Formats: sequence, structure tokens, C-alpha cells
Amino acid sequence: MEGKQDYKYGQVAGSEGEESIPLAAYDADNDNGNVNTVASTMVSASSGTASRSFLYIAASAGNLASFVCGTTFGWTSPEIPKLKGVLDNPLASPISKGEEGWIGSFLPLGAALGPFAAGIAADKIGRKKTLLVSVVPFIVAFILNITATNVNYFFASRFLCGLAVGIVFTVLPMYIGEISDDEVRGSLGSFMQLFIVIGLLFSYVLGPYLSIQFFNIILLIPPVVFLVVFLFFIPESPYYLVQVDDMEGAEESLTKLRSKAKNDVQKELETVKSSVDEAQRNKGNFFDIFKSRGLTMALFLSVSLVAMQQFSGINIVLFYAQDIFTDAGVSLAPEICTIIIGIVQVIASGLTPMLVEKRGKRFLLLLSAVGMGLSQGVLAFFFYLKDDKHSDISAIGWVPIASLICYIITYCLGFGPLPWAVMGELFPGNIKSVASTVTASGCWLLGFLITKYFGMVTDLIGKSGSFGIFALCCFGATIFTYKLVPETSGKSLQEIQDILNGNAPSSKE
Repeated sequence: MEGKQDYKYGQVAGSEGEESIPLAAYDADNDNGNVNTVASTMVSASSGTASRSFLYIAASAGNLASFVCGTTFGWTSPEIPKLKGVLDNPLASPISKGEEGWIGSFLPLGAALGPFAAGIAADKIGRKKTLLVSVVPFIVAFILNITATNVNYFFASRFLCGLAVGIVFTVLPMYIGEISDDEVRGSLGSFMQLFIVIGLLFSYVLGPYLSIQFFNIILLIPPVVFLVVFLFFIPESPYYLVQVDDMEGAEESLTKLRSKAKNDVQKELETVKSSVDEAQRNKGNFFDIFKSRGLTMALFLSVSLVAMQQFSGINIVLFYAQDIFTDAGVSLAPEICTIIIGIVQVIASGLTPMLVEKRGKRFLLLLSAVGMGLSQGVLAFFFYLKDDKHSDISAIGWVPIASLICYIITYCLGFGPLPWAVMGELFPGNIKSVASTVTASGCWLLGFLITKYFGMVTDLIGKSGSFGIFALCCFGATIFTYKLVPETSGKSLQEIQDILNGNAPSSKE
């Protein structure tokens, strides 16, 4: 990368020989696995003790949208088996293998497009209105599922869900970051992952035991509740209100969020205004990334980490968990196995923030990659014995559920949330929004390809070969992480850029 400048946080990204312009302060730990810019310039609440009850209520209300995303991720696991059968199937005939692949893959395809619209809408109409709009596709999708008479209804439904997921994943972390104060921004940011996996578990628990129509009627309730609560009771981001010169509205928003009198939020309001003005002056674009060696390396690492996340096979496990257990012939009912996986995911997601603080992100990424590789390898060997060798596997029927439990635990500890958290630390605030949008869209596009063609690849090389490939990819991720990914925990943004530029003595410390 000769000829590219080292990035310094006193300058606009990519500028050469220009007067130094200080950037808005950026707290990289704000991301917690999100895919877009967070209001890193927000400061802690003004001095004085105040209740944060309403702030937590606002964050929880916003994350009802995350819960809905989770229900759509888990939707295919109980519903695809019904659509492939005759009983409880609203269609005239069972779906084909190709149609099954499209139902699973339309969501990530839609999610690849969502972030581009979301970023524009968030600045044009505000974070709150964009989030309100984002759940409308969910509502339409669930209505399509209820009224479906042919498979095209489900194609359209899954694509709409994907668009909504892409918008929520882009705008919600931005909104949560902007309404939070410094002391609780990390914990509020972790709500998103928790609400998503609870939504997954919701689908795993109810989906197998209800008809497709009734299940989707129930799924309509959370987005409608979100619309009502968020529209009438939760304020717009004060950061956005300052951005559009609505100082009175920003003051009212901060007063409500901080549970303080107007006089007590004036200092924070002035700081926010100063930060917004500074951020507006320092906006960067995607091509600025390639003017800096460190930012180019940051983009390479970010894209690679999310690609490895997808090549670990996570979408296959989440979307088709019940089918995997059915094909494995486990002695326990497949739907019960899936519920166990959902419970494990919720527990593991709660442990990650604590372990990150103690061991760092790089260690957990390494642990995650090794654990996922071993889990997928064992699952591949199980299917090799069952399908290829036709061996008696009755004595080891517990292996698939044990393997996937181990896989989910290690995924949630590392390659689930941390690629996004690392990405948040690799880019400065003025370039992070565009970089994360491109990275997230690429991630979902790759997820679409893997989900769409998993069935085709499985038909060619069997489930043992498919899970074997996932295992090899996970071990490849181990090598990649060990060789190239620096430890970012506990380092300033400038220290991280020095590492990426090759100016630090060691990138592994």
C-alpha cells in the first residue's frame, strides 16, 4: 500500500496536506455489533442524579423492532417443514427444493438493499420516523403469510422482511447511541442482540405448534405494539433534532430522556450542538477510505470478518435448525432441539459483554473460530457416517444437538457480535457510516448466496461435505484472525490506526 498516507485523527480522512481539522469525538465501544454510525459525539448527562428509567424504557421500546427481526430469522425453521409437507400446508402442493431455497434466501437479499435506503431516510426524515416506517414491511409480510395461496406470497413476504431488517439494523443502533449517555451506552447497545435472540426463541417455541396462519397472526402483534408505543411515547433523537435546527425539540427530548428539568440539560445540549456542527463539516465518502493505508486495511479486515461470519454457516443453522435435526434423526423431537438451541443462544449472548471486558475481542474471535470449526467438523463427520457410510448412529444420536449447542455458544461469544464491534473501532466517525453500510450490505448479499445455494451444494456433496466446508472456513478464520486481526480492546482510535498503518511495534498486543 505504498503511497497511501497514514490516517491521523486530527485530519479529515483521506486529506493530504490540508489544514488539520479536529474530528468529532468517537467512542468505538458504542457499536456492540451494529452495522452503522452511532452518535459517538454524545456526552454523558449533565451532572446531578436522575432516574434512567425512561431511558431504559425508550431503548426497550425501540428494540421491539429487534425482537421482530429475530422472529423473522427464526420463522423458516418451523415453517419450512410445514410447507414441504401436506398437513398444515396452506398451499395446494408442497414446495420444491428450489422454492425452499428462495424462501430462505429472499430475506438476506432484501437486507442487503435495506441499509442504503435507511441511511438516507435517517438523515431526511429522522431516526424515529425511519424506524416507524421500517416495521410496515413486517406487517405487510405477516399479512401475506396469513393470506398465502401460492408460494409467491412467501417470496414477497421474505423479501419485505429483509428490507425491514436492513433498515432496523442500520438505524436502531444509531438511535440508541444518540439517546444514551456515556455511562449506559454500552449496556443499552447490547439490548439489540438480546432482543434478536429472544425473538428467535419466540419463533422456535410457538412456530412448530401453531398453524402458519395463526402463528403469523400472533407475529403481527409486536410490530403493531411497537408502532403505537414508539409513535406516541418515545421522543426523536436529540442529535437529529439539533441537526435539523430544532433546538426546542432537542431540549424537550433530552429533558424527557434524562428525566431532568430543562435547565439541567443545557450543558449537554450545547455540547451536542457543537459536536453536530463539527461532524457536518467533516463528512467523508467511501472513496476517502482508499486514500489512507490504515482505512484501506480497516475495510479489508471488516469485510473479511463479516464474510467469515457468513461462511461459518450461521444462516443455515438459524433458518433450517429443525430440518437439520430431522435429517440427523435425533431421538429428541427436532422442534425441542431447536428450542434448546434458542435458549442457549439467549444465555450465550448475555455472557459476551462480560467476557469481552476480561479477555479482549481478538481472543474471543480466535476461541469462536476454533469452537465453530470443531463443532461443524463433528457434525460433518456425523452426517458422513449416517449418509455416506450408512453406519448405525443410534448410539451417537446426541451428537448433532451437542455440536450445534457448542457451535451457537462459540458463535455468540465471538463471530456473532464482534466483527461489527471491531469494525466500529477501525473507522473514525466521519467515515464509519458509509463504510459500515457497504460492509453490511456485502455481508447480507453473501448470506443470500450461501442460503440460496446451500441446498444445491448439499445435493452435490451431501450434508457431510457442506458442513465440512463450513468447518474449513472456520479454521481459515482462525488463521486469518491470528495473523491479521489486531487487538482493539483498550486502545485509542489513533493507536488502532497506527497498528493498521504498520507504525506500532506489535499489532497483537
